[in-house]
Amino acid sequence: MNNTIIKAGESGRIHRKWTVQKFAPGVYEAGGKPYEVIEEEGNLLLNEGIQLLEDLLIGAGGTAYNNANARLGVGDSSAAEVATQTDLQGTSKTYKAMDTGYPSRAAQTITWQSVFADAEANHAWAEVTLSNAADGSGVNLNRKVQDLGTKATGTWTLQLALTFS
Repeated sequence: MNNTIIKAGESGRIHRKWTVQKFAPGVYEAGGKPYEVIEEEGNLLLNEGIQLLEDLLIGAGGTAYNNANARLGVGDSSAAEVATQTDLQGTSKTYKAMDTGYPSRAAQTITWQSVFADAEANHAWAEVTLSNAADGSGVNLNRKVQDLGTKATGTWTLQLALTFS
């Protein structure tokens, strides 16, 4: 039996990075460049998300954050992040399925990405989350509160990258 001792001060880390790319109408579809890119670090892991990760690690079951199930969500609430929350807090909330090829993994980084087309999520983007269901009824891994702007038109992409070290 291998008993590994973790010394005081040693820890694992999860680096969390959110990226929003904003495209004028028709530009994303034409393969053009965004007019604005916002990158934000961090978020709060939610208790329900931590518990699901633990269950998935030990084979206790649960719904994975894979292409079939994962949704990135945006909402309009600026209420502080609290670990016991189980959904976005806003009154306007939009969840979007994964873009083709996501999530993906490269080395220790997992990346999820959703594309919000012209008529989708046209409201303030003040909070974001990763859920494993089509709406907030699934298990939300995390929640980030940050003013990312108000979408009125065009296509915006939202990406979450988690790097474990």
